[in-house]
Amino acid sequence: MAPTGRFSLLVAIGVVPVVLLGGDAGAAWATLVAWLLVAIGLGVADLAIAASPRQVAVERERPPRLRLGETVHVELVLRNLGRRTLRAEVRDGWPPSAGVHGRNRSRIEVPAGEGRRVTLALTPTRRGDRVSEAVTIRSRGPLGLWARQATLAAPGRIRVLPPFHSRAHLPSRLTRLRELDGRTPILIRGQGTEFDSLREYVRGDDVRSIDWRATARRSDPESPGSAKLMVRTWRPERDRRIVIVVDTSRTAAARIGDEPRLDTAYEAALLLAALATHAGDRIDLLLWDRRLRGRVHGASGADLLARMVDAMADVDSELIEADWAGVPAQVRGVTSRRALVVLLTAADSPGASRGLLSVLPQLTSRHRVIVASVADPTLESAVLRRDELAEVYAAAAAERTRLDADRVAAAVRRLGASTVTAGPADLPPALADRYLELKAAGQL
Repeated sequence: MAPTGRFSLLVAIGVVPVVLLGGDAGAAWATLVAWLLVAIGLGVADLAIAASPRQVAVERERPPRLRLGETVHVELVLRNLGRRTLRAEVRDGWPPSAGVHGRNRSRIEVPAGEGRRVTLALTPTRRGDRVSEAVTIRSRGPLGLWARQATLAAPGRIRVLPPFHSRAHLPSRLTRLRELDGRTPILIRGQGTEFDSLREYVRGDDVRSIDWRATARRSDPESPGSAKLMVRTWRPERDRRIVIVVDTSRTAAARIGDEPRLDTAYEAALLLAALATHAGDRIDLLLWDRRLRGRVHGASGADLLARMVDAMADVDSELIEADWAGVPAQVRGVTSRRALVVLLTAADSPGASRGLLSVLPQLTSRHRVIVASVADPTLESAVLRRDELAEVYAAAAAERTRLDADRVAAAVRRLGASTVTAGPADLPPALADRYLELKAAGQL
């Protein structure tokens, strides 16, 4: 039982005769008590007429997943199984991170034996599983004085996936990939490319690609005694292995720009995977700190990205140090072949990067390694602002941070790996460009 605002107003009305009969205290108190008894009687009668909220069947209709930032509409189907009309206020138990639009309360009136729909718009603000375990129904009587309340189990779950904003860079990188594959007149043979087909020479082709033996065998019917020039087309070797290791330790929790480092790493991993799978390469994903938090192995095509975003959805950074000593074993567990290993981590502090640097020789001896990290774009502007004393100190700190990052990058290169460092918006396309450079040079 829960009293409503109407009941409080009804009781407050009883104060009026007390004020009017202020000279006669006994009569005033008797009037007040009588009024309270009347109000309580009306409340009890109103409660007895109210429909039972426990005689309501609740069903959910919602999409199983959506991307972060998208809006989805979820519906509750309420069926009144009782014999009285249900006049109720319904509250769905979504957490604040589900991003409910407006008030999470809806007033409905459901005649006996009928059903109604309650629709809520959600725009989640965090990745992962957003869960609503129950629905609370507060049923009022026709006078609206007292209400019955019950919380009914109605489990619902929506998985919020990474947004993959970096897919906007995919068409331009696919165009460059098609050029490497020999699907345009730009034909460049590099180390690691393999023969694809023969075709007639056209202006703009590399003369080094002319196949003179094939030309000698191909006569030109329009010019007796002459031959047509034939050129070889080349394409980068396919079926290469790419292992993407995303660091989910405490350094991934730091916010650079408007998002955590981990979210930027997810964007870079998704763009690289989408590009590499179009190139015919095989991609594996490892989410690692001190244990394996997620893994995608053996997927390709559209299934690859679907499994990757699903694995990333509910993995957030842990406030612990990364155990880099376990990474070589994890990579060996994925593939025994030479591969491109991409480590998405923070490489801007000598102290925090000590574990990473200690295992790089084990990885570079067997694989080609790229260490990709997010750079803070505010450091550049902080270094230049020196008008106030506080700005001078901030500039000194920013310069020290830049020098530390340069020291770590130099150490990474000395150990045989390459580095990719860019701001949050630029890291995904920068990593994709480095992959295309390696692909063109045949160094995978």
